[in-house]
Amino acid sequence: MTVTEAPEAVVTAGPARRRRSRRRARMGALALTLTAAVWQIAAMVIGDTVTLPTVPETARTFVTYLTKPYPEVQGKTLVEDALISTGRILAGFVLGTLAGLLLGAAMAGVRAIRELADPIIEVVRPLPPIAFIPLLVVWLGIGEPAKIALIFFGVLPVVTIATLGALDAVPAELLHASRSLGASPAYTMLHVRLRAAVPGVITGLRIAMGGAWTSIIAAEMIAATGGVGHLILQAGNYLQTPLIFCGIAEIAVLGLAFDGLLRLLLRLADPTVRR
Repeated sequence: MTVTEAPEAVVTAGPARRRRSRRRARMGALALTLTAAVWQIAAMVIGDTVTLPTVPETARTFVTYLTKPYPEVQGKTLVEDALISTGRILAGFVLGTLAGLLLGAAMAGVRAIRELADPIIEVVRPLPPIAFIPLLVVWLGIGEPAKIALIFFGVLPVVTIATLGALDAVPAELLHASRSLGASPAYTMLHVRLRAAVPGVITGLRIAMGGAWTSIIAAEMIAATGGVGHLILQAGNYLQTPLIFCGIAEIAVLGLAFDGLLRLLLRLADPTVRR
């Protein structure tokens, strides 16, 4: 590309990206519409709201319990349960991300730390966080610390591996150029290697976020008095299937919202990524 061609490429990139965004939005709306249609047809064929409620009935239930607590005695609204789960996710995810970034960077920069930490990470990584729920309940009780710790231990290995892999993938030429210009090892790590690794790290964060929601919903079903997982369990105990679907819809919406924020962050970190 010549110098005179560069401005034209910059100008045409914006409209092309907007067209891709509009097309993805249309296809997404079409997919959701088809899913709702199949759901409605299946519900009408089954004819049993306990087994599968209709789409309108589920929508009415969702609107009703946005402001009405369930159960009515000592229960919470859908909004309150969503806020409780979101607060737990944010606390555990932020702590796990910070620890994973620090550990991954340390493993990439110091060989001794890598040799010591790598076997532990490889042993812990395949373990499902849900398996630690009984231990965390024994150690920390059924309060917030246990749930935050569960998310923390689920996010930490994923972010650590993503950070380490992204740092290892940075071209050696960039590091050599930085050092040849007089940068110290610490400066090269912070301002060259870490910045180049940001897209890979954010991709790891997206994966970790999905696991975090799985962990917290399971924890809320086992040991909690609030949250979306607790709501789904209570609705299931009383065969309130429409409310179960409402809770599942809440998880889907919240998960998409968090993933959208991370995708936006990825686009800001690397404008060349088509998201």
